[in-house]
Amino acid sequence: MSGGDDGLALPGPESPGARLPRILQEPAIARRTASQRPGARSTRPTATGSRSGSSVGAGTVDRDRSGAQPSTDGEIAVVGPREPCPCGSGRRYKACHGGRGRPAPVLRPFVGRRDEPDLVALRELVPSATAPLQLSAAHLEAHPEHAGRRIILGTMLPQAAPALVRDDGEILIAIQTAVPGLDVSRDIAGALLAALDATPGSVIDTPAASSPLLVNQQAGGLAALPGLVDVLDPAPLEITVWDGFGWWLPSTDGAEGDAPNQEAAALLERANATVVPTVRLDGVAAAYWRHPGDRWHLRWSLPLAAPGGTDAGSPSDSDTSTDSDTDAGTDTVPVAASEEALLDALARLAAADQLTVGPGSRFVGFFRANGLVVPVWDLAAGTEASACEQPAVELLAAYRAALAERAPLDAAQRRIRAGLVGRSLTLR
Repeated sequence: MSGGDDGLALPGPESPGARLPRILQEPAIARRTASQRPGARSTRPTATGSRSGSSVGAGTVDRDRSGAQPSTDGEIAVVGPREPCPCGSGRRYKACHGGRGRPAPVLRPFVGRRDEPDLVALRELVPSATAPLQLSAAHLEAHPEHAGRRIILGTMLPQAAPALVRDDGEILIAIQTAVPGLDVSRDIAGALLAALDATPGSVIDTPAASSPLLVNQQAGGLAALPGLVDVLDPAPLEITVWDGFGWWLPSTDGAEGDAPNQEAAALLERANATVVPTVRLDGVAAAYWRHPGDRWHLRWSLPLAAPGGTDAGSPSDSDTSTDSDTDAGTDTVPVAASEEALLDALARLAAADQLTVGPGSRFVGFFRANGLVVPVWDLAAGTEASACEQPAVELLAAYRAALAERAPLDAAQRRIRAGLVGRSLTLR
């Protein structure tokens, strides 16, 4: 949820012929408009990329009317949902062949990763951040030629490009893209695999790997596509939050590289001006302080067990778990067995006046993002991130105790819980 009045909006492309570094100049990137941002839905997909000839976002289908005739092998072509079905039935496509076997979007794309809460935060909350990526042992065994590649996951790349390969072979992968497919994790993995096989200086501008059109053409469907749990080492990410997008440019490292020229500097200055000051707390995992305009608030992405308890470190038969594989110096956040258990714990804390992150703070509700619950607090004016550290650690201890409580909610707690749910919002 990094868009909106406190979100990240990238500047539009420079005028033709501007002499910018390749990362800011690539025509494939420049084709994207400044209004495109994470979660945007394309109203009319356009032809692009080299994988299918059409770009289709989540919840959309190809509207190319030239393909609206049945194929010679009996398959029905994909058209717009409100257009007549090519089978000749006279019904709209969405009420005929368009409603058959349509894949559903994945609600928890990062499930199975121990750093799922931070990945959700990078996707929805954080304007500018990076984390180095390591390929999984299984992937390197199958592709030894990929060993030693330097790979950086970033929140967003110029003009919302999915990935790019620098001239020196370094790969940048975006977690925030303009038109995602059905599964963000598989989209990122697909862009990463394409970048690993691309030549230096390339921009990966193909459609999302899990776009509905490509999934329908894929043998085995969505399940046959690799995700982040398949291609990345399972260790949690080491995240660095930035106050700008200077990491878009190659590192100079002494004599190597050139300082950005005037146009590049102006472009970066405009992009940097859109970044909301954001800090990741040191004492509590996946908690982020933000200062948009004249407001201060804290957002905390809380972990949930995977459905069926298949997530490593996420139990299915208890309300909490302890996961020792976390950042050094960061207190472990207990994993709630279900959203119901998590909301019960928040209601208990609110009833005991413990749902606070410091003097003057006010719990305002929560939203759901990528399948996780993200509570939000308004902070007193002028509250710095450092002032939230100790209150957040104390809240974490209280939250752990509330999750472990087995008694049913009393009447007052049930009323509070109903109020919490009433102030919730689900991001799609």
